[in-house]
Amino acid sequence: MAAAQTPLVHQLPATPATVAWGYYSAAAKPVLHVASGDIVVVHTMLTNVPDRLEKAGLPPAKVQQSLRDITTQVTDKGPGGHILTGPIAVDGAEVGDVLEVRFLKIRPDIDYGYNGCSGFLKENCADSGRTRIIQLDTVHMTASLGPDITIPLQPFFGSMGNAPPPDSGRLSSNPPGMHAGNLDNKYLVAGTTLYIPVFAPGALFEIGDGHVAQGDGEVDQTAIETSLRGRLQLTVRKDLKLTWPRAETPTDYISMATDPDLFLATRAAIQEMVDFLVADKHLTRHEAYQLVSIAGNVAITQLVDKPNVGVHVRMPKSVFK
Repeated sequence: MAAAQTPLVHQLPATPATVAWGYYSAAAKPVLHVASGDIVVVHTMLTNVPDRLEKAGLPPAKVQQSLRDITTQVTDKGPGGHILTGPIAVDGAEVGDVLEVRFLKIRPDIDYGYNGCSGFLKENCADSGRTRIIQLDTVHMTASLGPDITIPLQPFFGSMGNAPPPDSGRLSSNPPGMHAGNLDNKYLVAGTTLYIPVFAPGALFEIGDGHVAQGDGEVDQTAIETSLRGRLQLTVRKDLKLTWPRAETPTDYISMATDPDLFLATRAAIQEMVDFLVADKHLTRHEAYQLVSIAGNVAITQLVDKPNVGVHVRMPKSVFK
């Protein structure tokens, strides 16, 4: 009967009282409690601070007041750098369950973003002017990088995840892991679903690091970074058991894994897809492995979220009848 009820819709702004700056932790106090299946309209802050944005050329009047408030009032920070909204406790989520996160809608909250310059080959960066302010056309959902370069905007959240196990302590928001976190997976746009293992009661979901455009690899360490507003549905799945996060888009199944060693991350992501095909599509391991080679797409998700690099495998749904 409960499943037939209309889900409640919660509003969660980003304020000094509703963010976790740079960490995921099972000891963090929830800022919101929701029932399984409820919808949350969540606001998130870009990963930057007012003085750096202004130094890059952003007029002071364009800096969000909420970002100023968070920067000056939040003193419990780190070890990572992302301003994450949450944590959100989901009723009924227990260790061993899976949190299903459906991205119903994602839109920019402001009309600008920025891109930095560091990352994988930072010797290409100039000595000055590393941060570039980029205006966003939120009507046509494009950004211009010059007279002949137009970037389509496809908003997604770079960092989102559950609390790690309690004995992990406070986990930096910078590297991704089994709890998800800073996945930087550009395919997790509106209309997709992310599945995250639960390691602490209530899941304690956090979200932030808004991106509107990013290539696989995120090689200079940043996308077009901005503040986003998302409409998410959070559902506890007791029928699923996962080791790593997985995702589903209208066109693909996606497995993911991370590790400091790119080879090991790749092995794990491929094995995750093989395991999914065996369990969900009832293939033998031999058949599943062959299918990944024939139809799967193995790619580097990101190379810059130290110490872990990320790899994902996309399997087109179109190969299945």
